[in-house]
Amino acid sequence: MTDPVRIERAPAKLNLYLHVVGRRDDGYHELDSLVAFADIADTVTVRPGIARVALRGADLPPAGPRLVISGPFGPALMAEDPAGNLVLRAAHALAGRIGVPAEALLTLEKALPIASGIGGGSADAAAALRGLASLWGVEPGDVRLFEVGASLGADVPVCLAGRPCFFGGVGEKLDEAPPLPETHVVLVNPGVPVPTPAVFKARSGDFSQPARFTQAPASADELAALLAERRNDLTAPALSVAPVIADALDAIGRTAGCLLARLSGSGATCFGLYASAEDARRAADALTADARGWWIKAARLLPPAADAPPLPRDIPAPGRRMGAAPPPPVPFPDTGGWGVG
Repeated sequence: MTDPVRIERAPAKLNLYLHVVGRRDDGYHELDSLVAFADIADTVTVRPGIARVALRGADLPPAGPRLVISGPFGPALMAEDPAGNLVLRAAHALAGRIGVPAEALLTLEKALPIASGIGGGSADAAAALRGLASLWGVEPGDVRLFEVGASLGADVPVCLAGRPCFFGGVGEKLDEAPPLPETHVVLVNPGVPVPTPAVFKARSGDFSQPARFTQAPASADELAALLAERRNDLTAPALSVAPVIADALDAIGRTAGCLLARLSGSGATCFGLYASAEDARRAADALTADARGWWIKAARLLPPAADAPPLPRDIPAPGRRMGAAPPPPVPFPDTGGWGVG
């Protein structure tokens, strides 16, 4: 019998470069970005929902998904409104899309900082969608997963892909990236949540051009050189929202062996690229020794999984055929708020 319990990792997403290339009439910004993933992750466990039995003819409401949160960043997440939680919204949205009851027990171990530019919430939603798809009999490459992902947020489709990709549009246009070399990273978050809308609101000036490349860099040095010809267009507006980002970038750039220091997404997490695991470990140790209380982790970029399904085409962008996924009912039926792991 197949084990119904699914454990899905939700790895940190890094925008190796990010260009803002335009703005649609509906206000969405169009992007061009190369995304890769690091081997540090949240974990989402998906189990079947507990069956409910009506007693004496009682008309019980739907059980709905239940979410238990643990991990070092769990308390901060539980301080937020459950109606905005992307894991629960993903469960409701996928159930509605495929026509099944939204019944499941989900456990989120939150190891990544919140509102930090590394796709934590989006990666969690993608992991939940993968686990629920297995539970509810949906193939991993089914375009409906990506349609639901696009309705939840710009980063969810690329997090569903879970491998180095170029993404465009408002996150719904995914293309394979050339193979990336063995590359190690240090992630640094100075402990300041940075809301993405505030960063985009602070952005000004001209738009950039797409900057995709087709050559496969042979080394981490070559990858860093390619990326140095590109940038993260959200760095300046993110600095205006959280000036401490400049301190993090400067600290990373001064570590021995750092090939490139850059902001990921809208921040506040920054990262440095390194040629070896030893260089990354020493850099992380040196940054930690500064005792600033920052979140600092050494990791490596993940290669594509051997069994990764093909990337989908023609995912509808939010605001076109689909529109954003509505929030689930509030309060969630039978949850009693957050569960605590």
